[in-house]
Amino acid sequence: MFNRVAFVTGASRGIGREIALTLCRAGFDIAVASPEIEKNEEVAEKIRACSGQALTVNLNLLSYDSIREGFAKALQQFGRIDVLVNNAGVTRDGLAVRMKREDWDRVLQINLHGAFFAIQQVLPTMMKQRYGRIVNIASVVGESGNAGQANYVTSKAGLIGLTKALAQEMAAREITVNAVAPGFIDTDMTAVLTDELKEKLLAQVPLRRLGRPEEIAAAVRFLASDEAGYITGHVLNVNGGMYM
Repeated sequence: MFNRVAFVTGASRGIGREIALTLCRAGFDIAVASPEIEKNEEVAEKIRACSGQALTVNLNLLSYDSIREGFAKALQQFGRIDVLVNNAGVTRDGLAVRMKREDWDRVLQINLHGAFFAIQQVLPTMMKQRYGRIVNIASVVGESGNAGQANYVTSKAGLIGLTKALAQEMAAREITVNAVAPGFIDTDMTAVLTDELKEKLLAQVPLRRLGRPEEIAAAVRFLASDEAGYITGHVLNVNGGMYM
């Protein structure tokens, strides 16, 4: 019996870190991928402590060569990639009328272009295996919109569209493609918000609390499992009822 292998982008902190550790506890070997080399190794050590194999990948989603080399390294190490979790993402918020070109480009390149090129790297192996799980981490704002985040919203809405297109392309090869759309989650991104702004955000959430990274990771774990084999092209909202 072999462990399945999951490649998790943005795995050095926050939601990505929790996804990597949750999948390890579910019996996966993990490629821990991000540009934060030291933090990658910290996560990898925790994975090894829970009896999983771990590989660290210095992954820069702004560089096609880095993406190609990172996945080649994982395939050389493990021989297969069964699950890809496209979690890495950045924000560069600002009103559209004043948004800088570099802020637009960076968010789209990492959040959307990087995710697509990562998917391209795993498809040949998954198609040969006739098995694969691709889980894209989108966002509630990719469905609802949000003022001051035209670049981020566009990237996450695009990721949802990409999920649905690829789900149709890959279904015949037993590869499922789904998305998880988190609401406001208790991470480094929300930790910097003022108490006043947090209260305003929570007023939009029927459950009246921030989500926890482990709640996102649980949704990913399900979609990555054999039990989710008849689910594809789906967007799983984990947002406390913020968007229905």
